[in-house]
Amino acid sequence: MPAVSTRVLLVEDDAMISEALSLALADEGFDIECAATGEDGLELLERIQVDVVLLDLMLPGIDGLTVCRSVRGRGALPIIVITARADTQDVIAGLEAGADDYVTKPLVAGELAARIRALLRRAAPPPPSRFTLGGLEIRPDEESVLRNGSPVHLTRTEFRLLTELTSAEGKVVTREQLLQRVWDHDYFGDTRLLDVHIRRLRRKIEPDPDNPTLVLTVRGRGYQIASGS
Repeated sequence: MPAVSTRVLLVEDDAMISEALSLALADEGFDIECAATGEDGLELLERIQVDVVLLDLMLPGIDGLTVCRSVRGRGALPIIVITARADTQDVIAGLEAGADDYVTKPLVAGELAARIRALLRRAAPPPPSRFTLGGLEIRPDEESVLRNGSPVHLTRTEFRLLTELTSAEGKVVTREQLLQRVWDHDYFGDTRLLDVHIRRLRRKIEPDPDNPTLVLTVRGRGYQIASGS
């Protein structure tokens, strides 16, 4: 059960959903702050510290994607987007905007609580060790990546994904293994979450993201770090 100090910001314009979800998550031990608009959510983030943001994509005024980009631009705060349509581009758009995970309506409080806990576990410090990858220095003990001495800004999820691949030392890591190890739950064949994060990671660490030389795709299996990197 999470500690009471674990604070979640819920940005949801439907008052009934917001109230029901707040009560259910409070029963799970979370401290909930609510905002009905993207503007209110961003304003709250200026005043209070939260551990996770739950963000509806369909908001009045500033839409959820814009809010997601704004939150991500401020740092690595974990974001879970809420969408009503899992079979459209909404999911991919939310992940591309910087979300770490997604859930679909109707929401199940127990499942959502498990997703939040998984994000919080990923925020825990990894074991001390260092890796080099091409021109990168990866420091799990500091949760940081340097390129030629300059910091590369990754989200916690992107960093965890990179360290899982790097620690495999060139061996193929399957999509299923990465989903389980990084997100701590199964997606029943839905690899959009992983593939979008791989694209985001490549944009930050690859010299040419369209022709990756560090994080390689192994067709039909998964991903691997280039041997000799």
